[in-house]
This record gives sequence, structure tokens and C-alpha cells, in this order.
Amino acid sequence: MEKFQEALLAWYRENPRSLPWRGEKDPYRILVAEVLLQQTRTAQAIPYYHRFLARFPTLKALREASLEEVLKAWQGAGYYRRALHLHRLAQEVEALPRSYAELLKLPGLGPYTAAAVASLAFGERVAAVDGNVRRVLSRVFALENPAPRMLRNLAQGLLPQGEASGEWNQALMDLGATVCLPRRPLCPKCPVAPLCQGRVDPGRYPGTRRRKVREEALAALVLWGREGVYLERLEGRFAGLYGVPLFPQEELPRRVRSFGVDPRFAGEVHHTLTHRRLRVGVYVAPWDGEGAASRREQLVDPGEKPLPKLMEKVLRQAQAFLAHEGILSFPHAKAHGVKPFEPG
Repeated sequence: MEKFQEALLAWYRENPRSLPWRGEKDPYRILVAEVLLQQTRTAQAIPYYHRFLARFPTLKALREASLEEVLKAWQGAGYYRRALHLHRLAQEVEALPRSYAELLKLPGLGPYTAAAVASLAFGERVAAVDGNVRRVLSRVFALENPAPRMLRNLAQGLLPQGEASGEWNQALMDLGATVCLPRRPLCPKCPVAPLCQGRVDPGRYPGTRRRKVREEALAALVLWGREGVYLERLEGRFAGLYGVPLFPQEELPRRVRSFGVDPRFAGEVHHTLTHRRLRVGVYVAPWDGEGAASRREQLVDPGEKPLPKLMEKVLRQAQAFLAHEGILSFPHAKAHGVKPFEPG
């Protein structure tokens, strides 16, 4: 055990990753980084980390912002429920609690994020187990399918005495991110290779977790008029964001009648979510705002609203169709008063 701890810490102190949040002590900034890293790869998270903190540098600034402002700043990072939870968290506390147990009670903070903030910001002796740590420990101890609780207990028992828990957690994460890779791990470069029980067959540990991905056929109705594109506040998986009407493909005839339009098919876009593969038919039509009983929003410039990545794809597909048909000079002209879409 001690040899494993000493070898890993010595390697980490010589080879730490250079990350903008590495060495950070502000609990709020650590929280933002860890929430981003829940579903976003490190290299992709860095620009969003800078952008979000430039707009909301403190928990107080986040608390005083509207949800729409927060979602707009988060745009492009995906998995918007993280931003919803961050905003809700800011409404609930004036300062982040200092313990893992209390952090775990906050919106959107699971065992990993709570442990990461508690250890990095407050020095609590608690192990943070993310996907990288799971892979490292599964290989070192030859565990094919370790249960989450068992793995957390194992990680907790590995915390070295007399060392900063945050540094240890980062060492394990960095090993998984740079050496103990999911495919083609760099075993000859691994500082703990002599102690690794799974090094003979690293691909076996941990076992692959198979996820069933379902396909959904949807339709998106892009309505344009003198003031821009019709957007409405979305619900369900994109709650709090804006977009054109999106619904199951079979609902298209009814939705078309409700708006009183005769749309044209503009093509199809594909979008992958966790456990879902979306196949979206894009339909476009001019619209003057008539023929609808009640509307939550009106014709607006899409660049002014927080949009999920799927809606950016839909609007680009619609623009390309309109340009090809000579209806809209793509991408700068404003024929028929349509404001060209510029993703945020």
C-alpha cells in the first residue's frame, strides 16, 4: 500500500497537468470546474470555465443572475441540467458548506463532485471517485465490475496519512487521464505498473458497461417572419432553454394545422444524447404570427436566447435550405426580415 502511494505521489509531483483550476482554493471556482467536468472532457471544459467565471465571478453574482443569463453563458457546453442545478444551488446558499456530507445535499452534487470540492477546497479526507479513478483502481486491483460503494470504500482506504487528500485525488485522476487510458494504456510509463494486478490484460478491467441507446424520430418546425424566427421556451430534456417547436414526428400534421402553415422539408439532422439518438426532420415555413391560439414567445433573433446544441443544428439546416432555394441569401442578408442565426 505504501509503495503504491509513494510511487503515485512522486510521479504526480513531477508530472501534474497544467489546468486553469489546478491549485485553485476558491471553493466556488473549484465547484464550477468540477460541475463542468461531470459531462465534458477537460480540453473542452477549459474555455467554458473561463467564459462562465468571466460572467459570474462569484457565487453572489450567480445568485443575482436570471436563469436565462446563466443558460446563455453555459450555451455550447451541453447537459444544461448542470447549469440549472448551479443556479438553484446559488439561490439556496450564500457560501458553500465545508463538509462532504453537507455538499452532497446541494442540487446537482453527487458523491464525486461533493468529494472533489470538499477535498480540494476544504482539505477534508474524502476520496473522489470519477471515471478515471474507477479505471485505475479496477486495473490495479483486478476488479472487473466493482460496485460504486465498494469502490468508494476502497478509494477511501487508500488515502495516505499525512498527505493532502486533494493532491492524492488529483494524482489518481491524472494517472487515469494521461497514462491508464481506456484504450491502449501506456503501461510502460505507469509509475505503479509493478504493483498493478491487471497489467497483463488491462482491457479486461473494468468490464464494459453496456448502455442501450434508443432512437427517437422528431420533427422541428422553423417558422420565420419579419422579426426573426419563432422560438418558444422548451420543456422536458431542454427545460429552461429556447428553440423552435420540437415534437414527435407523428404530431407534425396537427402542429402544422395549429400554426396554419404549409411547411417544406428542409432536411434532417442527427443529435446524440445520453441513452438517446435523435433523428430530427427539419420543416420550414413563413409565418406572420397568426393561426395560433396562444404562444409563449414570439418571433425573435435566435442569437439572443440560450439554445441547446440541437437547435443550433436545426437552425443551420433551415438556413442552408433557405439559401439554396433563394429565399434567404445565406448567411448575411436579411431577406423577408429574417435575421441570420449566429450561434452563441
